[in-house]
Amino acid sequence: MFVVLFAAVMGAVHYYVWRRAVRDTTSPGRARRVGTWAVVGLFALLVAGLVVSAPVLAWPGYLWLACAFYLAVVFAVLEVPRFLLNRAARRPAPVASPATPGAAQPGPAQPGPAQPDQAQPGQAQADPAPDDAARPGPGTSRRLFIARSLAAVGGAATAGVVGYGVTQALGDPLVKRVPVVLGKLDPRLSGYRIAVVSDIHLGPLLGRSHTERIVRMINEQQVDLVAVVGDLVDGTVQELGEAAAPLGDLVSTHGAYFVTGNHEYYSGVEPWLAELDRLGVHPLRNERLRVERAGAGFDLAGVNDVTGANFADGPDFAKALGGRDERDPVVLLAHQPVQVREAAAHGVDLQLSGHTHGGQMFPFHLAIGLQQPVRSGLVEVDGTQVYTSNGAGFWGPPVRVGAPPDITVVELHHNFAVR
Repeated sequence: MFVVLFAAVMGAVHYYVWRRAVRDTTSPGRARRVGTWAVVGLFALLVAGLVVSAPVLAWPGYLWLACAFYLAVVFAVLEVPRFLLNRAARRPAPVASPATPGAAQPGPAQPGPAQPDQAQPGQAQADPAPDDAARPGPGTSRRLFIARSLAAVGGAATAGVVGYGVTQALGDPLVKRVPVVLGKLDPRLSGYRIAVVSDIHLGPLLGRSHTERIVRMINEQQVDLVAVVGDLVDGTVQELGEAAAPLGDLVSTHGAYFVTGNHEYYSGVEPWLAELDRLGVHPLRNERLRVERAGAGFDLAGVNDVTGANFADGPDFAKALGGRDERDPVVLLAHQPVQVREAAAHGVDLQLSGHTHGGQMFPFHLAIGLQQPVRSGLVEVDGTQVYTSNGAGFWGPPVRVGAPPDITVVELHHNFAVR
């Protein structure tokens, strides 16, 4: 169903791109046919890249997806100047000035014998010369020039945006430091550091080297605990087990923990949870544990992603949070920020999430608020603080615009005297 809906939406996008980049810029003939078949072929490549998990199709298919999207966005922005320029092109040429005084002026038509070039009643008028009928007028030439110029502007802008987005998506994630004050935190735990990473999205475009880079960057931070908050993979253990293997090299004082994202349920959740546990990244499935240092502690809990409800494995906040000592703070791992509302009802102090990718490709940023209470960063919802990572990978196009990938070091503090 997703593929059908996706194909329908992208079909409409491709039709719009075809109109502006092919039909408006060419006359009927060979050039238009070649351009039309090129757009049809790119659309087929895009769908094939989505359906077939093979890098040889996924790389060009997903790159074209980003190009088609931004072409449509830029062409839409150019609609206003297109309208104004075409309107100006349709204005008639200035009329010649009247004849000089004293020159003979045409008088009213007088009846008389028909002129040789005038048709007599009942006589067929000669057709105009074929060349004259086929020749476009000045307005048509101007509109064609406008269409070609705007198509060139759209193509150049798209190439620049997508090129920049590729460098952001494939470059090193940013390492962010986010201090968080928890009033219940024992002062002896101030400075406790949790590395938060989400949405790694191992798959046809991101493999073992991507995981190795993330592990290296986390280990360089020398943190107390690692939290992997979902959407690690887009494929089965058989396909991606080798790509995920470097997670076994994560180093921290109190270990690494994992909660499911929606993509784990599309990729075989049970085999992946078993594989991660084998690698030492311990799943928290609607459960919690006690974290202690220097005689003080807090609760670390994790709930399944909301998508798990469709697989008889949904989130259970009562199970994860019930019966605890509420005098101690609790940090909750939950893939989607939207889960914070239920977390707040259970007295959670801090929720760590991902899922949104920070919008990944502007202007998708603007749509996040329709589903999630926060797009990126640290906010408070119903008395509970929730931090949302942009994620360290990407889904679909290897492009990030306005939402660079990140790994976050969350530092817990007792009060506002943050070191």
